[in-house]
Order: sequence, then C-alpha cells, then structure tokens
Amino acid sequence: MFGRNKNNSDETSTTVEPVSTTPGGKKGRPTPKRKQAEAARLHPLVPADRKEAKRAARAARNARWEAEQRALVTGDEKHLPARDKGSARRFVRDYVDARHSFSEWVLLVMMASIILIMILSLFGNKIPEQTQVYILYASTILMYGAFIVTGVEAMLVWRKIKATFTQEHPRDEIPRGTGYYTFSRMIMPRRWRSPRPQVARGEFPK
Repeated sequence: MFGRNKNNSDETSTTVEPVSTTPGGKKGRPTPKRKQAEAARLHPLVPADRKEAKRAARAARNARWEAEQRALVTGDEKHLPARDKGSARRFVRDYVDARHSFSEWVLLVMMASIILIMILSLFGNKIPEQTQVYILYASTILMYGAFIVTGVEAMLVWRKIKATFTQEHPRDEIPRGTGYYTFSRMIMPRRWRSPRPQVARGEFPK
C-alpha cells in the first residue's frame, strides 16, 4: 500500500519538465536528462584522426615555445618558464641586473685559468720549469680565489635581496631555490643572462 512503484521512480528521476521560457525563466530550453549530460561529457581516448591530432599538438607546442622565447626577451610574465615566474624571481633578476658585481666575471676568470694551464701543457718544453710553477700556482690561486669571492658576494647579495623583498612585499612568498636562482644569475655575464635584463645599471627594484 505504501510501497513505491519502481517504474514510476525511474521515470521521475530521468524525465525533466521543460524549463519556463517566460521572461522570468533562466533558460529557454529543457534541462538535458542525466544520460544525455553524461554522454556529452565523454570524450574518446583515441582521436578519430591521429595525424590531425599530432599536427595540432605540434602546432600548440611550437606556439608555446615561440611565446616563451619572446617572453625571455621582453620579460612577459605570462609566458615565462615556470622557474622564472613570480614576483620574487622578478625582484631577484632586477636587483642582480642593476648591480655591478665581481661574480659576473667569474666565468671569464675560469676561462683565463684554463687557458694558462693549456699553454703549459702545449709549450711546457719551451718554458723554464720555474716559470711553469709560477704560472700553475697563479692560475690555481686565481681560480679558487674567484670561487671564494663569488660565494661570499652571492651570500651577501641574497641576504640583502631577501630582507628587502620581505619588507617591500610582506604578503608574497619566496619560493624554494630562489637563493640558488640568485647565485646562478650573478655568475652569468649580463649579456648572456636569460631572461634578458629589463632594468639598467643602478635601477634597483622598489
């Protein structure tokens, strides 16, 4: 007597009355049934035209790569690589690019030391032994000394950047690895840096 009719229940759950088309109604068409809505959400795992799908995917990758390359020149935040995005990373780049530092010459110092060692190996028989010892010691001291100075400078600059950024942007979080990001940008000569510097020397961020 009080039991529910199963057929009536199923019909009630799947049949939807048309939505009002009066000015007060929100829709001008019937709400789709549950089966129709589920079918509309289904997408084939394998596209019908694989070649066309590959061409479309390749075109999308090329477009993203071109946009990223332009962003590395213009500094467009939207298309920069993930490692360069964020206010903290932008602050680091601008601060480092505004400085004159010894660290940006460390690669050239290392190259000079390697050249000296190569000269010894190629023309050692024509150079007096005592001179070879002096050149070897000089190149070794130059290389290790450059590393020490660069490490100290990078540590001091990172502490300054961190304190300044935290003071100026208290609500922004500094992502992990930003200290190394600072160091890696400092040791790169200015013209080789990527993303390209967007500030002039002395134009520190605020």
